[in-house]
Amino acid sequence: MRVLLVNFLTTAIIVGSPFSGWGWDPVQAGALYGTYAMLLYISPIFGGILADKYLGYRYAVVIGAAIMTLGHLFMAFNTPLFLYLGLAALVIGTGFFKPNMTSILSEMYKGFPQKKDGAYTIFYMGVNAGAFFGMMLCGYLAEKIGWHWGFGLAGIFMLLGTLQFWFAKPIFGKIGDPPTAEQRAAAKAQKWDTSNPDDKPNPFTKLDTFLIVVMTLLGLGYAFNDPLSKIANIDILSVFQIGDYAGQYVAILTALVLFIFVIISRLIRYTKVVRDRMIAVIIFAFFCDILLDVFRARSFFVSIICT
Repeated sequence: MRVLLVNFLTTAIIVGSPFSGWGWDPVQAGALYGTYAMLLYISPIFGGILADKYLGYRYAVVIGAAIMTLGHLFMAFNTPLFLYLGLAALVIGTGFFKPNMTSILSEMYKGFPQKKDGAYTIFYMGVNAGAFFGMMLCGYLAEKIGWHWGFGLAGIFMLLGTLQFWFAKPIFGKIGDPPTAEQRAAAKAQKWDTSNPDDKPNPFTKLDTFLIVVMTLLGLGYAFNDPLSKIANIDILSVFQIGDYAGQYVAILTALVLFIFVIISRLIRYTKVVRDRMIAVIIFAFFCDILLDVFRARSFFVSIICT
């Protein structure tokens, strides 16, 4: 669906044709797609918190899948309102769905650590197989019948997956159930284990919290301002403009500097053992994200060429 989105937005307007796109400039389409992709990676933070504290993993997955199905249904209608409603629903639904599927898998193999790697391998093989065939099927419908048939097909398969997951409920037993009142109370009462000197707590200071709030607001401001400024000519970050540098770029660079400062200041406060682990995780995450972006860019350009 994400591949179809940019192609649909940038395809020339052909009056009365099912293959008519919206004729957007690639810069406008890229801005909307970038914000959409960014929010897809932010929303799972909140979906995971809600599942941990209140909903449980399974109900969160079902809620997320249902909202995503609704989002694809919205995108089957060829109007700007339904496009934005659809993208918003997909962002919210992904927030509930994405983090909790892997959490369920982890819980299923909690007592079988030797089988967990194999389980995750099968899971991700299924995810990538679905992406491969989904791109072919949705792309075929978009090319032969119309763009919104491709969007709608994604919703049909999302609905089928939701039903399959719901009716497989007996397989999971109590895995992924909502936390009980006793479990929530135990989590609140849990004390930090101070027997290991390498695991001393490193709580967020007031300065940490303040900087995190500021960088979050600046980052979200940039995410929404980029498509608003390029599509609707509404610049909500113009107050940050310095000379010829647009306000949104000043804002996001400021957020990046604050982010690096918070990371370094927190790393310094950890013990050496934990600090070394954190540095290793940051390095791996950085290079894995670069590699992932390279593969995404390659698949995106391949899809455009094939289309």
